[in-house]
Amino acid sequence: MLVIGLIREGKIPADNRVALTPAQCKWLVKNFDDISILVQSSAHRCFKDEEYKRAGIEVTEDLRSCNLLLGIKEVPIPQLMAGKQYLFFSHTKKMQSFNRPLMHAMVDKGITLVDYECLEHNDGQRIIGFGFFAGIVGAHNGIMTYGNRTGAFHLDRVGAVKDYRELIHTYFGLKLPPVKIAVTGSGRVAHGILEIMNLMDVQEVEPDEYLSRNFEYPVYVQLKGNDLYRHFETGKYNREDFHEHAGDYRCEFEKYCSQTDILMNGIYWEPSMPRLFSMQDMLSPDFRIQVIADITDDKNGSVPCNLGDATIDNPIYGVDKLSGIKTAPYLPGSIDMMAVGNLPNELPRDASRFFGEQLIKYVLGDIRKGGSPTIERATILKDGKLTETFSYLEEYARPR
Repeated sequence: MLVIGLIREGKIPADNRVALTPAQCKWLVKNFDDISILVQSSAHRCFKDEEYKRAGIEVTEDLRSCNLLLGIKEVPIPQLMAGKQYLFFSHTKKMQSFNRPLMHAMVDKGITLVDYECLEHNDGQRIIGFGFFAGIVGAHNGIMTYGNRTGAFHLDRVGAVKDYRELIHTYFGLKLPPVKIAVTGSGRVAHGILEIMNLMDVQEVEPDEYLSRNFEYPVYVQLKGNDLYRHFETGKYNREDFHEHAGDYRCEFEKYCSQTDILMNGIYWEPSMPRLFSMQDMLSPDFRIQVIADITDDKNGSVPCNLGDATIDNPIYGVDKLSGIKTAPYLPGSIDMMAVGNLPNELPRDASRFFGEQLIKYVLGDIRKGGSPTIERATILKDGKLTETFSYLEEYARPR
């Protein structure tokens, strides 16, 4: 019997997303005799306790009978239950220093951890995540920021609407100026950004057009890996080689800086990868970018003027071009940054519904049947011990 527990999110600031919606829980229990679900009571979850109760799902504090616990963000150490199997975003695979105590606690408590971030198809494509809705909210916020900065138009916050369907209606009648937008990336985040570009009637153009002419209407260019990176010696791009030897590549984005008003960054980044531009580049008279929505949100990452997370309540800050220090937004001589790590929280019900669909389709069936190679590859800890795939974390996981 697979007894699933939906845990209460404990990380601060509180996350209001959930792995399974009431309707999805009801469907699972109805269609599989060997699945039961318990929901831990929460005051912050986007779906209220009463909604789960109406769906016939028990709401309780006691999850000790569960053999699979589903969360979203990192579980606070005091809330970890020894000997349990967890699925959540642990943010430990890159040896993040801030989560090393969490790793030590999971080892000590004999926990089995399957990390959502590590669930991948055989070709390396991520199976599950919130990237699409991060792209939607981030793109909206980027356009909103440009309107606030220039006074050319006005958009309300995403949080002012109840769901994605209502958000779409806020774009009716919106007329953007002839702005030029660069969209980087090709994954779920980029797909979310492109969704908003299409809804706002921003026209796609090819890179050569984007670089060589101006337009009487708003346009965007999508820049994928092949558009952004070139090998120092061969002058070519190979995706597999780039991810293994990123230091052998240069970034080609500099030529877009003089033609771009808004940068929507949705590209994956590791410390070995070249940045899109440098802080020094921002001092050039030809540097045209006024607003950056760094949706993948890597501090000092592919966008060097990402000085760290803003918040959902105050998602925008300025970066002074001369000093490189953080300022209030919308000031002369600054670039406006939108960098928020939990953007899907602005559309939590839609984001949770999408996430749960992927979880049911690709993950829970395998777990119910006892596992699969996909689950094994995403298992960082098995009964508190590192799996072979993640043996490189040995020093990181060892208590000091």
